[in-house]
Amino acid sequence: MLKLHELKRHPGASRKRKVVGRGLSSGHGTYSTRGAKGQKARTGHSKLPAGFEGGRQPLIRQLPKSRGFRSLTGKAAVVSLTKLNVFKDGDTVNLIALKKKGLINKNAKAAKILKGEIKKSLTISIPASASVKMAVEKAGGKIV
Repeated sequence: MLKLHELKRHPGASRKRKVVGRGLSSGHGTYSTRGAKGQKARTGHSKLPAGFEGGRQPLIRQLPKSRGFRSLTGKAAVVSLTKLNVFKDGDTVNLIALKKKGLINKNAKAAKILKGEIKKSLTISIPASASVKMAVEKAGGKIV
């Protein structure tokens, strides 16, 4: 049975720490594996700031800033009024109904209805243009 006091590290799992700066004959004396002069040879060089490129203008500062903002809702999916003829008379047309019929992408967060002709009487609860409102009311439907 395995006992706590018998646990050992796997051979090769850990290495001995490199001892530097302890005389020429150690193989890591004088420059202590840092090479000769330069920024990396100096003390306190452990970590440079992210994006630091040795003093020249970093790439992130060479590129222009992105101005403005992007709407979380994105652009509204456009649906032609003619395509709404796939619905039955008296149906309610909303975002969910359009997604179920495959008229707009399932990830769309907004939709709007633009010009076309309609023959069915529908209840529409989506933003629509003035010409669409007239066409829907002419066909016997309504816009909520």
